[in-house]
Amino acid sequence: MMKQNVVKKRVCVLEDDDDIREIIIFLLETENYEVCSFATVGAFMEGARDARADAFVLDVMLPDGSGIEVCRILKANLSTCTVPVVMMSANYTKADVLHHCAAQDFISKPFDIGDFVHRVDNQAFGHIA
Repeated sequence: MMKQNVVKKRVCVLEDDDDIREIIIFLLETENYEVCSFATVGAFMEGARDARADAFVLDVMLPDGSGIEVCRILKANLSTCTVPVVMMSANYTKADVLHHCAAQDFISKPFDIGDFVHRVDNQAFGHIA
């Protein structure tokens, strides 16, 4: 299901689990996305600032902070407030997460690979940069 667009969509991923992050990178790159990935909130805040992402995928529980707080920061920033955010968690429910931040979608871990790609597609391709 390769996207035929000329310009690759860029997704910034914040996930501290190395194995999950590698799976996400593989899945998205296979679908012709450009992926910027980060293992910590600090690295994400430094590296994703000027990434011009078409979507963000954020884990909730991180070693140095919360993906929910990162989502709030992204939604409060003029340069990123319109970029879709997909939250992920094994420990929180969709209602819990979306009650605390203005994310566009939520994926429960463990996730279905096809569903994951579909949900990211819906956000990245619905977003006009």
